[in-house]
Amino acid sequence: MATGRGVRRLATISDVASMAGVGEATVSRVLNGSTLVREATRQRVQAAIDELDYRPSPIARSLSGGRAMTLGVIAPFFVRPSSVERLQGAEARFTDAGYDTVLYNVSTPDQRREQFANVARGRADGILVISVPPLRREMERLLGSRIPMVLLDLRHPGLPHVYTDDVEGGRLATGHLLELGHRRIGFVGDFGDNAYGFTSSAHRCAGFKEAMRRAALEVPTAYVKEGEHSRSVAMELASELLGLAEPPTAIFAASDTQAFGVLEAAVRAGVEVPGRLSVIGFDDIEMAAYTGLTTVRQPLRYSGARGARLLLDLAEGTPPAQQVSEKLQLDLIVRRTTASPPN
Repeated sequence: MATGRGVRRLATISDVASMAGVGEATVSRVLNGSTLVREATRQRVQAAIDELDYRPSPIARSLSGGRAMTLGVIAPFFVRPSSVERLQGAEARFTDAGYDTVLYNVSTPDQRREQFANVARGRADGILVISVPPLRREMERLLGSRIPMVLLDLRHPGLPHVYTDDVEGGRLATGHLLELGHRRIGFVGDFGDNAYGFTSSAHRCAGFKEAMRRAALEVPTAYVKEGEHSRSVAMELASELLGLAEPPTAIFAASDTQAFGVLEAAVRAGVEVPGRLSVIGFDDIEMAAYTGLTTVRQPLRYSGARGARLLLDLAEGTPPAQQVSEKLQLDLIVRRTTASPPN
């Protein structure tokens, strides 16, 4: 905003309110993403914000609202593509609303305990927990702190949560392979019993076994391989499957990262994909499209953004009228790594 001397000064919330013909409180509600503002008014305020290039001061907002203007995110292994994409969706929403994001990475069991304790002691206005189920004592501590909290890729009867049905996803992936005519289908996933309490791989495996059972097909114990979550470990597990006297003609991997390991094992073994082996993953991370991987898509970035929106509402005193348990849709994405089995 220019002054009479041609020197640009920063626009204030009062300038925005004056241009939009509303009160400063209404501008504040728009900035905070409140659902209490009519759409026409919101658009008018947003137009004034854009015209004046207004940027709210986090310090001023903190002093005026009694909030730290900081939101925390607890998530596992920020190097995991699925965690990164969820985080990107959440952080974009937080930034748009004028909040800073504090990241609490969980990469070891000890770090998990430390991070939940740090969150309970911290000054964040709210916490988004992604994929790491709090233990009972951790949950009690968090609930006792009265910090607004939303769960993502998790479920809890007393907290707002956004999730996908991993058992359903396992059935969907396996059903695709069955429809193509495969009968010998293997599974590569994470350890079902792990120190973090992760359940997604185990639930996807349960869906796989359920689909096979419905098709009256037995799953040999040797066809189910579990290990640490990584591309390299998945490659080793898939190599074991391909080395069997009667190897599977298709492999369902519990994640796209693990599916890439399966594909690498096939290349090393000289097994053509999809001519001799079909491979399907889970997540539909960005790299899946580049590699032509058939997969089950879960809306990673959208889920992050949706969880962030729920948390912003809680942090700003506009909680939902009723408990939120939002199930997101899974979609089968067919690309180049699945086909009918060889004759």
